[in-house]
Amino acid sequence: MAHTPGTAVIPVAATAAARRRTRAGRPNASRVVIDDVSKLIIEQLQQDGRRSYAAIGKAVGLSEAAVRQRVQRLVDGGVMQIVAVTDPMTLGFHRQTMIGIKCEGDLERVADHLAHMDEIDYVVITSGSFDVLVEVVCEDDDHLLEILSQVRGVPGVTSTETFVYLKLRKQTYSWGTR
Repeated sequence: MAHTPGTAVIPVAATAAARRRTRAGRPNASRVVIDDVSKLIIEQLQQDGRRSYAAIGKAVGLSEAAVRQRVQRLVDGGVMQIVAVTDPMTLGFHRQTMIGIKCEGDLERVADHLAHMDEIDYVVITSGSFDVLVEVVCEDDDHLLEILSQVRGVPGVTSTETFVYLKLRKQTYSWGTR
């Protein structure tokens, strides 16, 4: 989940702020009806997060006001967020890593604890060699060392392995609505 600049429509569970909103890391989107028109609106915004409601309305056959209302319902319901995706390097964050974490005990409790750390922008419980993967964006190696110490101090964390990003080759948020 490295970062390239732009504007993106991101599923809510993909952002650190959203993960902090609920215990499981996912807002309750089950109350939002996602029909074919809402999916088309999401796809329009995934192509260009700054596209006007009027332009979206033309593309999907709704008025500007109807699109605005649907987008607000999708945002309020936790289906998506519209955010500015920045380039961390230009903002002084010169080190990006993925940290593989092995745990014992309650994985969700560990993941929730990690999700509350500001420097961690992605937390996922996994199967395979690691129980949890986290993405960290930090200023430099000294900052990374501080974060690693904090991660290793989380109750239930037994070991970590750090993967330093050398070069981003692809990042996209346009997987559609399937």
